[in-house]
Amino acid sequence: MFKGFNQVLTYIDGLGIVRKTIHVEKGKITKISDEIDPTLVHLPEGQIVVPGFIDKHIHGANHSDGMYPTPKDIQNIAKTIASEGVTSFLVTTMTQSKEKIAEALANIGRYIEEENQEGAQAIGIHLEGPFICTKYKGAQPEEFIVPCDVETFQFYQKASRNHIKQVTLAYEENGKELVHYLTSQGIVASIGHTNATSDETLEGIKEGITSATHTFNAMKGIHHREIGTAGAVLLSDEIYCELIADLVHVSNNAIKLLYKCKGKEKVIAITDAIESKHLPDGTYHLGGQEVIVKDHEARLHDGTLAGSTLQMHHGLKNLKDVLGLSIEDIVDFATKNPAINLNVFTQKGSIAVGKDADFAVINQDFNVFMTINRGKIIFQK
Repeated sequence: MFKGFNQVLTYIDGLGIVRKTIHVEKGKITKISDEIDPTLVHLPEGQIVVPGFIDKHIHGANHSDGMYPTPKDIQNIAKTIASEGVTSFLVTTMTQSKEKIAEALANIGRYIEEENQEGAQAIGIHLEGPFICTKYKGAQPEEFIVPCDVETFQFYQKASRNHIKQVTLAYEENGKELVHYLTSQGIVASIGHTNATSDETLEGIKEGITSATHTFNAMKGIHHREIGTAGAVLLSDEIYCELIADLVHVSNNAIKLLYKCKGKEKVIAITDAIESKHLPDGTYHLGGQEVIVKDHEARLHDGTLAGSTLQMHHGLKNLKDVLGLSIEDIVDFATKNPAINLNVFTQKGSIAVGKDADFAVINQDFNVFMTINRGKIIFQK
């Protein structure tokens, strides 16, 4: 049983990286001190204990996908991403028939309630589609796209056993009523796969949108006479901006622009990874469509990007290289920021007494040495 760390370099929010001893009991952090306790785990020099990473937008990994309606597939994703330092994630669905979405949601909901301790913790569901637009559908099948509708969402939420925590939607597709409803239920409304104008986007933000799904990708871009969805979310201090930092979905300069506009508190690192993550180049699937993976790029046959193969710690290393920020600032992109956006910061997202004992042990290059979820070692190099 893991009981804590003895005198290790630790990232404490507000203090930076300091040497501390961390005590853990029953999956919770019970004490953080300067005392020496040789009965606890001692790490090799150069290792840093940081909060466990939270991936709020991931479809799959290692031959499994959130749309595959079996518990073993969710379990496989959870165990696979532990090697990336991920301790919590939202299982992300995609646009499919109403029946297939409901079947997947029911499976994920049951899995969450089983409180499985193997691998990262599924803390909810991200419903990405079907409430999106056809122009910016990306790799989502067009035939199943529908306008935003509260009644349809309620059907999905019931199927999920009330575990949907985030919904990606195109606000211009009758989104106002749905955003109102999601906000009333404490669910994150995230604008994405959208052709919303800047005025429509700003209206949606006033109504309760707090997140932008994979910013810059699959949304109306910036023009100097109409700054579009992308321009509006960059302008709005309220919005958390998801970012796929694989250096394929967005350029280095796009990353710099996003950071310059949003600052360190509103950028959220995601992977948007599909079943090909942790696997070699080849042919895979997403939403019933063939995906060709080559040189870390996942594309449909027509060239459309179809999710990513990105591993979370690699994305964070990319962000550090591009932005030149401290480890602490980069770590916040995958811990504190998503935890606050998802309203789980009282339990996760930083190392503090009373919070879940979720840790990633990394070095300066974000290589993962160990991952701990609720006081259980789920990965060790």
